[in-house]
Amino acid sequence: MPKSVVSKASTVWNGDLFSGSGSTSLAGSGLGPFDVDWKARAEEGPGPRTSPEELIASAHATCFAMALSNGLAQNDTPPTRVDSSAEVSFVAGEGITGIALTVRAEVEGLSAEDFARLAEDAKANCPVSQALSVDITLDASLA
Repeated sequence: MPKSVVSKASTVWNGDLFSGSGSTSLAGSGLGPFDVDWKARAEEGPGPRTSPEELIASAHATCFAMALSNGLAQNDTPPTRVDSSAEVSFVAGEGITGIALTVRAEVEGLSAEDFARLAEDAKANCPVSQALSVDITLDASLA
């Protein structure tokens, strides 16, 4: 049985949703802290801060590229390069309304039809694609 790998991140939030702010850190890699606030989530624009949706987009683009790379290798057509991106759409009051994946890949000896089939399979079976439908547990207590 494969060993379970647990990835951890933590966030500290101060204040209410609209005027508050926080920071999130990635425990396994030690990256961060990254500033987070409502403005980064609900308004487009530059700034040295991130949002849950941007972190999901990064995770999805990475997971999809890895899944597609594996599928291509299993098809005996390993890629030279896979360039993927994800755009997560968020609407205040509605939540995440969609994710658009884009991929461009360099693969020798593969038809466009087979590439499309393998890309669709990677999209459907990438663990991040399936992540929001898993059982989520909660341990909540007042400090």
